[in-house]
Amino acid sequence: MDAAADGEIVELPGGDARVVTAARGRRGGLGPELLLRRLLAAGAGVPADDVELVHSCETCGGNHGRPTVGYPTTPSGAPWFVDAGAAGELVVAAAATRRRVGVGLELVSAAALEGVDEAALHASERAALAALDPPEQARARAILWARKSALLRAIGHTGFTEPSTLAVSMPGNDEGIGRIERTVPELGPGWRGVRFHDLAVPGAVVASVAVLV
Repeated sequence: MDAAADGEIVELPGGDARVVTAARGRRGGLGPELLLRRLLAAGAGVPADDVELVHSCETCGGNHGRPTVGYPTTPSGAPWFVDAGAAGELVVAAAATRRRVGVGLELVSAAALEGVDEAALHASERAALAALDPPEQARARAILWARKSALLRAIGHTGFTEPSTLAVSMPGNDEGIGRIERTVPELGPGWRGVRFHDLAVPGAVVASVAVLV
């Protein structure tokens, strides 16, 4: 995806999902929730202060996972699908009218933390990483984990807790729109339609938005 100006709303392929990225600003004043409120306000034509976000799991009621929207509804009267997150100085928010979305962000680290690759990455992903030069390896690793983080947030409360059992396409081989290559039963038959949209963002951070069918 081409780089977007700070605060510019970008429409993802499919027509119903939009994403906005922005810098936190001085003293970290712009956080994920505020950016998400502004994105929803722009899409629904209501004041940002009127947007109601609910921070409780739809399944268990716990305070985790992506938020839901109490107000407003979509133009058709259905609920919005939304998520937002931040890493470093970057904030990302996504909203869709028909498909679940999840936001994943990761800082690019020169070296993998001990045990993280084994826990987060499929054996095929680890093998592909090993074939890359160190600078490419660090960025590709971060993108893979951002994609999986986005997927976990999009699907919400689930028994799927082993990211290393799932393989996604390698960054650099898919032109910034990733797909699931090896699935798990918990994802059901819709896994072939899942897409990961990597965002062109500045600095030592990567961001991806998962869009489900």
